[in-house]
Amino acid sequence: MQLGKHGVTVNAIVPGFVVSDMTRLSARRLGRTFEEFEDHARQSIPVGRVGQPEDIAHTASFLVSSGAGFVSGQVVYVAGGPVD
Repeated sequence: MQLGKHGVTVNAIVPGFVVSDMTRLSARRLGRTFEEFEDHARQSIPVGRVGQPEDIAHTASFLVSSGAGFVSGQVVYVAGGPVD
């Protein structure tokens, strides 16, 4: 609120299931193959696929662009659909 007048915007990106080293480790900790873990996640995602790192990068690129200069104080869920 205080820095908006200086052009500083603050937003948050909340990723859903994204293929990453972290999700691979989570599968291993749960005693599942990554393929099983990914398939299970995919079933609950409305767009029918899991996220890729590029999905998060594209959102971040938009938020740091001049096109997002009037976007501030938002939480952007990059999760393939509504989050429960």
